[in-house]
Amino acid sequence: MMQMTGAQLMVRLLERQGVRTVAGIPGGAILPFYDALSGSEHIHHVLARHEQGAGFIAQGMARVSGVPQVCIASSGPGATNLVTAIADACLDSIPMVVITGQVPQAMIGTDAFQEVNIYGITVPITKHNFLVRSAQELLEVIPEAFRIAMSGRPGPVLIDVPKDVQNQLVTVAEFPAPAVADPAPQLDLAAVELAAKMINEAEQPVLYLGGGVVASGAAPLAVQLAEQAGLPTTMTLMALGAMPMDHPLSIGMLGMHGARYTNFVLEEADVLVCVGARFDDRAIGRAAQFCPNAKIVHIDIDRSELHKIKNAHVAIHANVKCALEALLPRVQAMLRKRWLSHVDSLKTRFPMQFPGQDDPRTHYGLIQAVAAALDDRAIVATDVGQHQMWVAQAYPFRRARQWLTSGGLGTMGFGLPTAIGAALAEPDRTVVCFTGDGSFKMNIQELATLAEEGLNVKIVLMNNNALGLVYQQQTLFYGQRLFASKYRTEPDFVKIAEGFGVAAVDLDCADNPRAALAEALHRPGPCLIHATIDREQFVYPMVPPGAANTEMIGG
Repeated sequence: MMQMTGAQLMVRLLERQGVRTVAGIPGGAILPFYDALSGSEHIHHVLARHEQGAGFIAQGMARVSGVPQVCIASSGPGATNLVTAIADACLDSIPMVVITGQVPQAMIGTDAFQEVNIYGITVPITKHNFLVRSAQELLEVIPEAFRIAMSGRPGPVLIDVPKDVQNQLVTVAEFPAPAVADPAPQLDLAAVELAAKMINEAEQPVLYLGGGVVASGAAPLAVQLAEQAGLPTTMTLMALGAMPMDHPLSIGMLGMHGARYTNFVLEEADVLVCVGARFDDRAIGRAAQFCPNAKIVHIDIDRSELHKIKNAHVAIHANVKCALEALLPRVQAMLRKRWLSHVDSLKTRFPMQFPGQDDPRTHYGLIQAVAAALDDRAIVATDVGQHQMWVAQAYPFRRARQWLTSGGLGTMGFGLPTAIGAALAEPDRTVVCFTGDGSFKMNIQELATLAEEGLNVKIVLMNNNALGLVYQQQTLFYGQRLFASKYRTEPDFVKIAEGFGVAAVDLDCADNPRAALAEALHRPGPCLIHATIDREQFVYPMVPPGAANTEMIGG
């Protein structure tokens, strides 16, 4: 028998779950928990400078580790500042446990100081959430939150703990076992047999990989399937790296900013094997015209995704890894020389173009110079905008969990704190954060967190002094009426970084930018690498909003 406060119990349960790093910001309603956390010998607390930063730091740790990670905030504005990071995790299926303080139970509903119904606010953007009513409940709630976050389709879970519950004394006779994920759903072997038959009989099949392949740890199996059955393979933004980009069967990223040949290959497919993807609009364009001649095999852990956007001829509700393990022995080994030769001809006729790739002062040249200076151990995070799409197009990703980006929500400000989280989870790797000036300013205060932690994060700032994708769309689709997309002043990002205690290099002033870039990337510790990018350089090719993928412009 042990007596402790609810706050002390929370810390003990997190420790038993294997949590070793948490990110957050204290405040009045969560202070009992912070007081208990100060006595932990196992958990390292990272003091973020904004709660949204704490949420993305937790995401960065979760995205590279694949297990639920924790962020913490106080009630009211502390909790609401986490909402964007929670929504981002929900849309990208990232496992995360969010702990918020709440006003004492007797004050709930009275509009008390810093009271907000975070439970109600987050219902649509979490897998589940809890409002804890007693310290005794914590023994069930905390393990249950981790179980839910990691089971099936991963996602965020919120635990809202009133201050009086944190202070309440509880007697613990026995601690619960650490949570584990639920067993995978039972596999429909008849559907697997039918899927294998469709693949074996196909003449022009394509393998379409989504983020679920990465989340389930199934990337090696997906590559094995492609090689065994001779399947040209495309990846969504979230799946980049599941198959090496330079693999002979890779046809790269599909969709809005994919290569022309990729979308043309999909247009001719007679069977589409969709694994762990959800037919997102940015990937498939106008749904009715996507793969118009293809029979569809759709494998997904989330039953609600099956038949949601595109009707599947064979729908398999399954853990992707389990499904591929069952599918592989049933799929015949084939070379498909005629189909792959045609794919190669399309690649030759409609290649992805990288103008200026030999000049590190250009957008593509800078990305490829970074890639050339690093090996495949490096982790690459991005913010959201033109730089994100250029990196997705040009960086040679070769392994799963190498690429961290905000796909579903498209959150500016994602990059820097997520890179911090990645470096906390993988301190022996170099983490590169590609960002634009618009995105960087969204969470620039986390430079202080980066400096304090001394992490090996390199920020490559591609600065065109504009909201680049907004500028691009206004130029192309709004009669060149450029409104609120260009900044009238430009901060000195080098001085700002140095003011926060982060080393900085300005490639604009470097006599040899390639050498200066390589030196900055290999120097231990954090560094900002600033480069001016021509505002008139757009992301091409591009599928106009609402168009079919074959109606690309540019590139």
